[in-house]
Parts: sequence; structure tokens; C-alpha cells
Amino acid sequence: MRISGWGRFPYIEAEGLHFETRRRLACRLEELSDCIVHARGRSYGDSALSERVVLTNRFDKILAFDEVSGILTCESGVTLSEIIDAFLPRGWFPSITPGTRFISIGGAIASDVHGKNHHKAGCFSECIVSFDLMLPDGSIVRCSREENSDLFHATCGGMGLTGIILEATLRLQAVQSGYIRETVIRCGNLDEVFHQFEAHHDTTYSVAWIDCLARGRKQGRSVLMLGEHADSGRLIPPPAKSFSIPFDSPAFLLNRFSIVSFNHLYYEIHPDFVDGRLVPIDTFFYPLDKIGNWNRMYGSGGFTQYQFVLPRAASRKGLSTILDRISQAGMGSFLAVLKLFGPRNQNPLSFPMEGYTLALDFKIQKKLFPLLDELDRIVLDHGGRLYLTKDVRMPAAVFRNGYPAWERFTALRGQYGMDRKFNSLQSRRLGIQA
Repeated sequence: MRISGWGRFPYIEAEGLHFETRRRLACRLEELSDCIVHARGRSYGDSALSERVVLTNRFDKILAFDEVSGILTCESGVTLSEIIDAFLPRGWFPSITPGTRFISIGGAIASDVHGKNHHKAGCFSECIVSFDLMLPDGSIVRCSREENSDLFHATCGGMGLTGIILEATLRLQAVQSGYIRETVIRCGNLDEVFHQFEAHHDTTYSVAWIDCLARGRKQGRSVLMLGEHADSGRLIPPPAKSFSIPFDSPAFLLNRFSIVSFNHLYYEIHPDFVDGRLVPIDTFFYPLDKIGNWNRMYGSGGFTQYQFVLPRAASRKGLSTILDRISQAGMGSFLAVLKLFGPRNQNPLSFPMEGYTLALDFKIQKKLFPLLDELDRIVLDHGGRLYLTKDVRMPAAVFRNGYPAWERFTALRGQYGMDRKFNSLQSRRLGIQA
């Protein structure tokens, strides 16, 4: 089979291995020398790519739900979309959700995904009660903060390198409506958007689109979106209009002129302030999900998302330096998203730290990677790091500088023999070995 991540770079030929039961998976695992889980293909780069991939999309049953506590148990191939469709009509919604509903629960744990409420609620692992993990020898262990806690923390954010998540128990939050009450604030520059993030720190959800090519006094001009769950409005909003991109966009359509024009229009069409309008949950959390195959916008060569986080004290200066360099290079992004993170957790490879994160989508082209090498140095100079789930080219030295607990993680892999069984293109590139 020919597979890639969501960024469609690189494509590789791989042997795909399905399984229907735990016993069958254990038998298949015994036969394999090297593999990685590939679920819904929504990690952007090469973290779920290998010569052999374990496909979990058939392992997709909801097993139990407690209507009083909101505790859900499901197999790892279940998607957030399936959970939302089943439980939002009953008044329940994921406590933490990233910007797409089409990821598997196993993938959400392996990436320890974050959402627009990280500054309040943390990463996805915060809503995980426990999960069952299959180790290299086919044995299965229950992992939680109290039981096999070393495996729990290593697996949350561990990019599938500790074993195969079979099922998980997680906590949903009760909601009264399928709508978000959204406030929109247009910010004229980086100082303004930082001020507004801090002024609205107590708001549950916050995210900003940022014009990454604006310069001078307009550098960092943004549209900040704040949200709270509404206490009125029906639980099932009318479906949003959707469409699909049927073919790869010609590469020449993505250029500095088109990006500058789009960013200018997007900024200008928003009023200075909109207070508390009601928007459907899907519109607020998953705006790109209504565009099928939106990754085709970047052409047949694919794209990568470059996402980094900087410590809070260094964020203003570091972001300004990075935006300057991107603007000079003329390789901007339509999709540049700024968020505020809260404190880091105990998981050794979990991405967030307290500070600001910026995610930028770039079309793959020859001059891109030298620019990203420059941005790497700026990120490290300011004490930051890159997101493994979005990465497709990070050098090993950048990884090791950004993730000081990497040696503890690789030692655990060696202790359980995981390094001889679970590997990806990314883990080999980064040298995540015992």
C-alpha cells in the first residue's frame, strides 16, 4: 500500500497489517521485526510511517459509557468524530480537542494533542483515565497515573513508540448546547494580540489567526477568537455546508502574492469586535473539516506544518524574530495559528510548555527546508521546541535540545525492548533509540 501523513510528504510503500482481535494482533506482532501504528493518517509528517504499519481503523468499537460521570471506554481506532456524533446529542463533548475531529483516540493519546483550551485544561492526556497497551512481546498492561505510570506518561505523547494502544477510558465534559458563544477581536499587531490573550486568560477557549507576512507596525496583526460553551441552543446544530477539493491545486497558485492578498482580505473582512455571537461547535473547533481533502490545496508535492512553542518570557521577542525572517523569505502561510499554552505536564515527549505556540503551513519546495533550519536555530535560541506530530524534517540535534527528557524516554524503550519492535521513519531520523 502507498501511504503518507496528512502533509502528503513523503509517500512510501508499506505493508499494511489489519487485525480484528487482540489475540490476532499478538500473533502478528510476534512475526514482525519492526512496525508502527498508522490509524487515520492525520499526523502531518512521518511519525506514523514505516515499512510495516499496523492499521487500527477496524478496531473501532465504543465499549461502555457512564451517563452520570461522562466516562467513556472505546477501542483505539474510534475517532473523535464518532464520539461527537454519538454523544453530543446526549449532552457530552470531548474535554480537549484539536483542530480536526477526524483523528483516532489512539492517535490523540500518542500525540498528546492539545486544543484551544490548553491554558486552562492541558493536553489530551489530562482527560485520559487509563488505557490498555500491547507491549513488544504481545503482553497487555493497563496504564494509568497509578498503575504502570512510567508507561502511561511515556505513551502519552510517545508517538506510538512504546506499544500499541488497544482501548482507552476517557472523561467527556457535559455541555448544554451544540453551540459556542464566540467573541472576535481584531488586533493590529503582535503587541495587541499578546495583550488580548493575557487579558482573556480566564476564557475557556482562545486562538488567533495571524498574518505572518505583515511587516513594520502591522507585524503580527491578528484575528483573535474567544469562546465559551453556550447554555442555550439545540444540541445538534444544522450541518454546515461542506465541499471537497477534487484535485491537486497547481503549484504556481501558492506564491507570495496570493498569500499576501488572502491575508489582507481575511484580516479586513473581520470587524474590530464581535461580542458573544452563537456559532456551531463544528464551526468554532473544526473549520477546515468542512473542506474535504483540503491538503490538496498545496499541490501534488505536499506541505508541512511547522509548529513551535516558546517559553512565555521569550515568546514576544522570539515570535517577532521568526515573523521577520518568514516575511523576508516571502514564504508565508495562509494558515498561521497562534495559541497560548499553560504549564507543561510530566510526559517526556509531550509538546506544550507554558508560553505561545505558532503553527504555519508551508508548501514543500526546494528553498523551504533551509528556511526552516534557520527558524530551528531561532526557536532553540529562545528555549523552545517543535511539535513531533507535525514534523517531517527536524534534525536529531534540534529534537534533543528541545526535549531534555529524551534520554529518559529512550532508556524506557530499551528497558521494555520497544526499540526493537516499534519504530517510524521519524524515530530513526531523530535517533530515538536506546
